[in-house]
Amino acid sequence: MAVRVDLMISLDGFATTTDQTPEQPFGEDWSRLVGAYAATRTFRQRVLKDTTGAGTTGVDDAYAQAYFADVGAEIMGAGMFGLHNFPDDPAWRGWWGDEPPFHAPVFILTHKARPSLQMAGGTSFHFINTSIQEALQRALQAANGKDVRIGGGPSVVRDYLKAGLVDQLHVAITPILLGRGLRLWDDLRGLEAGYTLKTETAPSGIIHLTFAR
Repeated sequence: MAVRVDLMISLDGFATTTDQTPEQPFGEDWSRLVGAYAATRTFRQRVLKDTTGAGTTGVDDAYAQAYFADVGAEIMGAGMFGLHNFPDDPAWRGWWGDEPPFHAPVFILTHKARPSLQMAGGTSFHFINTSIQEALQRALQAANGKDVRIGGGPSVVRDYLKAGLVDQLHVAITPILLGRGLRLWDDLRGLEAGYTLKTETAPSGIIHLTFAR
């Protein structure tokens, strides 16, 4: 059992984009940031439900497979679930449709109580107003011996890193510059001292950094 993070960031360290509009809720920069991951066969199978076998294989796909492997529970912030975009919509059920790709309990850190949601495929969303430590304890119990993934966004990931609660951090650096957004590395000076670092560069240009205890 491990507490894991998998995150994509730009060369200048930003893990979020800022060009969203009502017509494009993710913005154009988001597709630039996650394009190599979204092109993998594993992403297409797990998220888009594409069973044709289309998609890239190789280094990026291997990390995409690892992203989904052995995860028994997930923790994410309210923004990642979409509550910042739809704060007053009781019917909002997340970005991922009726069968989200998590297939495990997901604990959402929020200050506003909402009923839990049971989704198809084994995903359940639980909205909790508690500390990151207590949220982790609940997720570890729900994971039943499997890993817990801290899914994001970057502020939540940074809080867990600052608290020393992450066993493995995988960062995929996309070779683009965003110039603004939320940066992962702020206030994390010396983080690498507590980990062994491995790097791998994919043909797509993505640099995969893995920090492991």
